[in-house]
Amino acid sequence: MAVAGSDDRFPVRRIFCVGRNYADHVREMGGDPKSDPPVYFTKPADAIVASGSAIAYPSRTANLHHEVELVVALKSGGSDIAAGQALEQVFGYAVGNDLTRRDLQHELRDKSLPWDMSKAFDSSAQIGVICPAERFGLPAEQAIWLQVNGQERQRAQLSQMIWSVPEIIARLSAYVALQAGDLIYTGTPDGVGPLEKGDEVRAGIEGLETLEFRIAS
Repeated sequence: MAVAGSDDRFPVRRIFCVGRNYADHVREMGGDPKSDPPVYFTKPADAIVASGSAIAYPSRTANLHHEVELVVALKSGGSDIAAGQALEQVFGYAVGNDLTRRDLQHELRDKSLPWDMSKAFDSSAQIGVICPAERFGLPAEQAIWLQVNGQERQRAQLSQMIWSVPEIIARLSAYVALQAGDLIYTGTPDGVGPLEKGDEVRAGIEGLETLEFRIAS
């Protein structure tokens, strides 16, 4: 993926995602943030789509949803990383979008089956240019937002995440050995909604380059 201010490229190794990491989104999905803690799931590395792309409307869904997210790109990793050392593993940050087959997700959830086919499908992980951490600073009060056809649908602040970036990295590293090239999509605020063929999407986080994509007609 492209790196801001450089001709270097960031090689993507794996994609980890955090679900249920904004309290209002947990409520929006019918859950309770006190009893429904954030969860992890994955997408294949080749689900990545760069900003400016046109994406085909996926098969097997009639309810495709957008989910804007802060993406963390790792330059190093390890197992059982302490939260106090977690930010030392971060290369940079980007704006991301997690496309979701919402109808299929609900069907699978209701049957207590894995979410994979509702989340880990082709072209399901959009990402903007990665900004090095030293240029972006620390995730804090920055605004995060998404527009569809010029109409705002999602807006929050990164400080509203239930788990902070250091906590996300520390907890995830207890399950897997993180490595350079791993991406972490850190969860979406409330306001998720459907996308139709022809929709133009713009998503941003204060201090990062805007992500843009469209759903092909």
